[in-house]
Amino acid sequence: MSSPADPSTSPRKQSKAGRDLPAAIGVGASLVVVVIIGLFFVPLVIVALAALAAAVGTWEVGRSLNHKRGMRIPLVPAVVTGALFPFAAYYGGGEALILSVLGAVVLLTLWRAFGRKDGMLQSIMGGIFVMSWVPFMLALAVLIFREDNGAAKVFTIVLMAIGNDTWGYVAGVLFGKHPMAPRISPKKTWEGFAGSMVGSMVVGVLCAVLLLHAPWWNGLVIAVLLVIASTVGDLAESMVKREIGIKDMSNILPGHGGVMDRLDSIVFAAAIGYVIFAALLV
Repeated sequence: MSSPADPSTSPRKQSKAGRDLPAAIGVGASLVVVVIIGLFFVPLVIVALAALAAAVGTWEVGRSLNHKRGMRIPLVPAVVTGALFPFAAYYGGGEALILSVLGAVVLLTLWRAFGRKDGMLQSIMGGIFVMSWVPFMLALAVLIFREDNGAAKVFTIVLMAIGNDTWGYVAGVLFGKHPMAPRISPKKTWEGFAGSMVGSMVVGVLCAVLLLHAPWWNGLVIAVLLVIASTVGDLAESMVKREIGIKDMSNILPGHGGVMDRLDSIVFAAAIGYVIFAALLV
């Protein structure tokens, strides 16, 4: 996720960060409310939100790769088919999702085959990468949502991803001295990672007992694996942004940047969460 402003930044940047904070809080709170409504009251809302996030996230990453790396990823078929993944997962389950992915790859290939011949392989592979990273992983969260007690499982994943960032930031500010991956994300520290792990274990145990109605130790397993997944997701997006030379994927969400700047840890956590819940039989 995007790091807060460095205290050493210019007064101009600090002023902008101060103006962005209320907007960031408002956007974040609104998203949480919509997620809760979709998870526990109106299921179609969470599916539509996942589809919208998949479409915008695909557009953000694809556009950035096209603009900075000239990959010519076919954005129209990638965005449209990516937005359909969550609906396919919700109404048809895993089989429908797999068929949707195969159909998207075929459409992407055919679309590019009738375009410019140079760089064709690069653009097709880039499109598959984007769709695997964003809409497919979000659709896995929808598959979890379809399961028994699915709303609680998805809410646990969201809480873990948010907690990973919150506890990591607090511990990093207070104790951070040893960078975890200085070439990728200079402000991420091992102390922050430890804070994420400890804080998430507490949240994980509470979620296991109160939401999932599972043994408390399941919460520890879920916390450890989801913190690792969220951290990897955070670093993965930082690596992509550093590689293509941008700070945020877009400026669609005031105070937050782009949709992918909020989803970077959640999409990886959703993918690992799908495996965790199947293994624990929760």
